[in-house]
Amino acid sequence: MSRKVVRLTVDNFSAVPAPCRGCLMWELDPVRRTRVAEDDAMGEKQAWISEVLREWGSCGRVVKVNDQPVGYIMYAPPAFVPGADGHPTAPVSPDAVLLTTAYVVEPFRGGGLGRMLVQGMARDLIDRGEVRAIECFADAGGKPRGLLPEGFLSSVGFKTQRAHHTTPRMRMDLASALTWRDEVELALERLLRAVRPAPEATRDGLRSMR
Repeated sequence: MSRKVVRLTVDNFSAVPAPCRGCLMWELDPVRRTRVAEDDAMGEKQAWISEVLREWGSCGRVVKVNDQPVGYIMYAPPAFVPGADGHPTAPVSPDAVLLTTAYVVEPFRGGGLGRMLVQGMARDLIDRGEVRAIECFADAGGKPRGLLPEGFLSSVGFKTQRAHHTTPRMRMDLASALTWRDEVELALERLLRAVRPAPEATRDGLRSMR
């Protein structure tokens, strides 16, 4: 089974079978949301993605299993996310990008795909070199309010930035994520060197077989 994370586009976002594809909780302020008809919500979401891609750059990742989109993650600077202002632990820190949504379809949950999406997001922002941190409003109350669970965010490297009994704001510093990535790459290189035979040893082995 092949698993990979790719850049989010309007096309592959539309292909993910997610119930929140038409949700505008983050993309519009409460007044504008009330003016959008239900049938137009998906189009508004796609227009928002197009605007962010055009004016800021990559704003998400999609995870595929055997080339089938099964989940996604979305993030953007606070200026593009007016719906965040109403949370009790707002505003987002000025040096951070806001993680708004992460979703994996039910049959594929529990297999590490959510972690892959977060890692893909962090790698994108690290490579771009223009953001210091990622922040997210978490759900600490266990109620489905369109927020990511505090436990999940903690498990993938976020720490509490501003505490709250239901909606803490959590943060991942990309300097720490960069160190983590370097350590992982170094460990993989060491592993490859350990299992790869040295050139001289290979030649000796060939001589002994002759």
